[in-house]
Amino acid sequence: MFDERLTINTERLTLRPFGPRDARHVRAIIDDGAHTTALPPGAPGHPAGISQWLSQGVHELWRSGQGIHLGMWARDTVVGSISVFKAQWGAGTAEVGYGVHPAHRRRGYATEAVRGLTGRLLGEGVLRRVELRANSDNAASLRVAEKAGFLREGLLRGAGFEDDGPHDLVVFGMLKGDGAAFAEHRLTSDRLVLRRFSRRDAFDVVDAVRNDPEIARWMTWAAGYTLERALEWCTRLAHASGQGYGGNFAIEPKDGGRLAGAIGVQREDHERGDAEVGYWISPWARRRGYAVEATQMITAHLFSLGFHRVHLLAATGNHASQAVARRAGFIEEGILRQALPVPGGRADAVVFSILNGENSWQ
Repeated sequence: MFDERLTINTERLTLRPFGPRDARHVRAIIDDGAHTTALPPGAPGHPAGISQWLSQGVHELWRSGQGIHLGMWARDTVVGSISVFKAQWGAGTAEVGYGVHPAHRRRGYATEAVRGLTGRLLGEGVLRRVELRANSDNAASLRVAEKAGFLREGLLRGAGFEDDGPHDLVVFGMLKGDGAAFAEHRLTSDRLVLRRFSRRDAFDVVDAVRNDPEIARWMTWAAGYTLERALEWCTRLAHASGQGYGGNFAIEPKDGGRLAGAIGVQREDHERGDAEVGYWISPWARRRGYAVEATQMITAHLFSLGFHRVHLLAATGNHASQAVARRAGFIEEGILRQALPVPGGRADAVVFSILNGENSWQ
């Protein structure tokens, strides 16, 4: 049976069970008319049913031993919900499903939640297989499954039913150990090793974040950064990337010394063959070309795996990050208005990209 207090923290979300204290948030969703998509199946459509549902109804799935409903929280807002159901403990299998409030879609919350929950269930050995089903004509859900790293396994004809009639369902699956090859892979160059984060990196991470005005200027997560948060990142969050080719990697100089920074792959679109990279460099490792070298290493590897395009974003005021992109061979494409959250608000972003075949340094 799942832990009734199951809580999962991802980069932007907290996934946790609903409780009586959430009444006003559920009421707001019902008032918006979004309860059929943002709340789990069986949620009330009228405020009169909220109290009973939060104390009893939403927990029936957990009491049955077959799953659990979790809310998707972005800070103090419920942006959706995600559920595990049809758990078969003897077989080690279960299915996941989710819904996002219409006002919070197109922000990657569903993919992040699916990755976080699936990574916990498979990573801790609770399950060996997680399944996800989506209507064959629901392009958004199909993309979520693929971006979360699930493999498309087949089509169930007429297996789904909506208000407008039957729908074919696409079946996706993820097995324990899927995608571990890249997550465990060590990329090396003449000077650098890109590897998974470990507990020992936490002290260097917190030192870099606490004492550097540049990181504090551009990274929204840097405010009030603590050793506890660094430990959580290095031992758990940095590893919860699901099956895709992406993930977060520590940048380590081959000649030793302290952690040089981090680089990650995110927002992979396997249908388009496009992925985004991002990086930060520790204060003591700057002006040595490490960010450029690490970006080229990750990009070359993505191209070798079949991606066609790699892009990155840099705030218009972040001239150092823009210089890294240019030196790594990326081409400036334009400005995305208010595309990046920064401390105190949002910033316009310069978008850079490189296509497979343009990388003369590979």
